Amino acid sequence: MDIDSILQPFQRFGVHLGLERIEGLLAKLGNPHQQVPIVHVAGTNGKGSVCAYLSSVLAEAGYRVGRYTSPHLVDWPERICLNERQIAPETLAEVLLQVRDAIADLSEDETPTQFEVITAAAWCYFAQQQVDVAVIEVGLGGRLDATNVCDRPLVTVITSISREHWQQLGPTLADIAREKAGILKSRCPAVIGQLPPEARKVVEGRIAELNCPAVWVEPALEIETTKGQRWAEYEGIKYPLPLLGEFQLSNSALAIATLQILQQQGWQISLEAIASGMDKTKWLGRLQQTTWKNCPLTIDGAHNPAAARALRQYVERRSTATSLHSSPSPVIWVMGMLATKEHDEIFKALLRAGDRLYLVPVPEHSSADPQQLAILARSICPELADCQTFSDLFLGLEAARANAKPHEAIVLCGSLYLIGYFFRSVECEVLSEERSPSPPHPIPPSPHPLNSYLLIPLLGCICDRLVY
Repeated sequence: MDIDSILQPFQRFGVHLGLERIEGLLAKLGNPHQQVPIVHVAGTNGKGSVCAYLSSVLAEAGYRVGRYTSPHLVDWPERICLNERQIAPETLAEVLLQVRDAIADLSEDETPTQFEVITAAAWCYFAQQQVDVAVIEVGLGGRLDATNVCDRPLVTVITSISREHWQQLGPTLADIAREKAGILKSRCPAVIGQLPPEARKVVEGRIAELNCPAVWVEPALEIETTKGQRWAEYEGIKYPLPLLGEFQLSNSALAIATLQILQQQGWQISLEAIASGMDKTKWLGRLQQTTWKNCPLTIDGAHNPAAARALRQYVERRSTATSLHSSPSPVIWVMGMLATKEHDEIFKALLRAGDRLYLVPVPEHSSADPQQLAILARSICPELADCQTFSDLFLGLEAARANAKPHEAIVLCGSLYLIGYFFRSVECEVLSEERSPSPPHPIPPSPHPLNSYLLIPLLGCICDRLVY
């Protein structure tokens, strides 16, 4: 039975935050999450990159590492990895059938959502594989997210907080921060990125209430670029920085700070493993450079205002670095967005006079209407050189390719679902390279001694070694 046919019936339950259903389901499955030490990562932006850094380094250090992230770009197995290798589709189907069997006698009120089902499958798989540690990305928010079922995480991480998913999390930054701070646990160490004052106040209050040893992380320092490879330094640790964008100085520093806490807890992570693991880190669809029909293309989700600002900064810096002109060249944006996103703020962050905007629908999802987006974009940036709508992504890309002038960047952005549609639809060399790391991280034949969950209660004592 294929994965889609197993998961599709649960799609009708939509997004329904809460822990009762997932806790009940996991209990019927034998509480696999209690067998898995975890690093739990929340945040508006950057959490996927931080998870990628952490799992790559820990695998390089010789551990058996699970990683659970969402959403997927191309197919479901991307969400669940063991030492950087996606779960085999047939294995995922088998685990999902185990989960479905556990659901069979539940009432409709107890029936889990699709995200809860795939999350339960991840916990089962990691327990069955006896991972030493799993790096778990929050799906939405934190407090009531289906991943928030572990009482003693090794470390909790909050990467950033900005306004997104306010329909579910609340209208203010303080509301959103309160939900994300819900992953913090009593006396468990926390690693926190740079936050707006309103959000920081909430997180600081929760940290004090729970007596969490906390590390507040500043961005790493970019120290050099050698043969096209960037290097950074955080707390005296130097490492390659393979992922693009200035915000990776923050994301990578969060990962390094987390690894330092794990070192203090007794995990054996050498400087060599950190450098090699950071260098091997891959994270698809985020500030990614590729080509389509021999045309250079920049790809990024940029589905919220903060991510859009980071994308604009990256495009401008790249333009001035590669152009003979001191001012950035115009950009051709090929965009589609979901109906629920803050379209006006994203346009304000991205669009500048002389840019061209080609708007397309996001297939198979609740897409914003390209015609309405065009009206909004023209009102926000009347100086656009062109603003057109297309019925399909590839019509928009063809127009961008035909009209691009030398030094004008073509950027595909606005939705990770749109990026996924692009990848599913085309043969993309960089995609196959990214999805099959070479050489792959070895998977140890047996669990590491630290994979004894009996050690977890001792971590409260170890936490005292951290700086508050």
